[in-house]
Amino acid sequence: MCRNIKTLYNFEPPATEDEIQAAALQFVRKISGFQQPSKSNEEAFNQAVREVTQAAAKLLESLVTNSEPRNREVEIERARARSAKRFGTANKANS
Repeated sequence: MCRNIKTLYNFEPPATEDEIQAAALQFVRKISGFQQPSKSNEEAFNQAVREVTQAAAKLLESLVTNSEPRNREVEIERARARSAKRFGTANKANS
């Protein structure tokens, strides 16, 4: 799993179009192996990003849950705590 792709489902407020597009871009980068495609591959790369963005948005719209939406700030703090435990240091952004 690509670590830069974050869960976007069941948050309040819901994921934005920009967040969905950023996740799609990371996914296409991961599977293609390109950070930036060559000119000859640029159109195929960009088309893939558009299609993955559309598929992801459709998926997020169609999912249903009985769970309460997660709070973004709480999830960020949990991630920081996991990181500190894993790496044995506090997050440098908080310093």
